[in-house]
Amino acid sequence: MSKEHYDAKVNTLEALTPETVKTPDIPTDVYYQEAEDQYVWIQQDQELLVAKGLDWDTYVIDLPIRTGAARHAQSIWMSERYTQEEAAKEWREVAPEAYELRNDLLADFRFAYRKRQDLLSRVRAIADGSGDADMIQDLSDISVLGKANPQELTAINFDLTQLDTVAVRANELADLRAKANGARLDNTKAKNMRDRAFTHLKEAMDEIRATGKYVFRKDPERYKGYISRYKQ
Repeated sequence: MSKEHYDAKVNTLEALTPETVKTPDIPTDVYYQEAEDQYVWIQQDQELLVAKGLDWDTYVIDLPIRTGAARHAQSIWMSERYTQEEAAKEWREVAPEAYELRNDLLADFRFAYRKRQDLLSRVRAIADGSGDADMIQDLSDISVLGKANPQELTAINFDLTQLDTVAVRANELADLRAKANGARLDNTKAKNMRDRAFTHLKEAMDEIRATGKYVFRKDPERYKGYISRYKQ
């Protein structure tokens, strides 16, 4: 039911103002289990808690829905995060080869166009700059320049089919780098929705626990059901 709960809460979660959204300060699996345990524990205390102002429908009846939504939001974020981390790992593996390819092609072009100052200046312009994004753009620019000026490349027995391969590779690298960047930013929509779902659940848990701790402040056996076993 978690997905159904999440779908039911999307509008509510998106309506939360940014300044109210909190990042979990407790392992989420622990917190979600505590919320489910809380729902069971609180049932016999309804009359006493409602008498002290607890909105039963808003916070208790809704608690399983909030918990389910939070669990599903967490699952979405973890799935996306795993994909991003895989992309980051793959990027680290392929980047050295991509840089070497760029450097080899620039060497080919410098030699092929050594008697064409106009083309040689364009090769120098391509070679200028640094960083991953620049390298990817260099590969794309090399493909375009080579296709527009194949004669000199043919004269040195350069394989012109490489130019198509390089263009495809540049696009693949751009996609991979974009996915890998997401693993660093940690500010994806999925994480934001996870935080919003946690915040919405925490609102109910805080209200339930505050009321329960007040009502049972002199009853240790019932009081213990309104505190976190993880955070005392």
